[in-house]
Amino acid sequence: MDIALSIISALGDDFACDLSLTGPDLTGELGLTTAVIISLFTDARAADDDVLPNPGGDRRGWWGDTYAAIPGDVQGSKLWLLERGKQTPDVLVRAKQYAEAALQWLIDDGVAAGVVATATFPQAGWWTLNVVIQRPGGQARLNYDFVWANS
Repeated sequence: MDIALSIISALGDDFACDLSLTGPDLTGELGLTTAVIISLFTDARAADDDVLPNPGGDRRGWWGDTYAAIPGDVQGSKLWLLERGKQTPDVLVRAKQYAEAALQWLIDDGVAAGVVATATFPQAGWWTLNVVIQRPGGQARLNYDFVWANS
């Protein structure tokens, strides 16, 4: 069981999550919502050839990846690299790739049969990410939607 996270704001630079509470106690979660939030919104380290939103800036990443139980196993996604992205087809392709790569562990660990991300520009200055996770056996799908304002 995970401690449940909930998204409290998801607009542009104002994206934030918080621990969920039930009265004075932390809320537990048996589903995938918290795992998906952590996978998508923890910053993966940028590769040397990735273009940073702030040239010469921090490549980010989680220090715990250095001590991963499985060498090369990393947390997070590179969605943060799109912070200053313009509304171009390339940004949508990269958002899809980054989201699916961040959630690949669900397939590798047998938690999901498949993960499909779709990125769109619903209006000027906004982009959305829809993630569909197919459960093993094909019975049910889990949908997650996220919206950002371009900064």
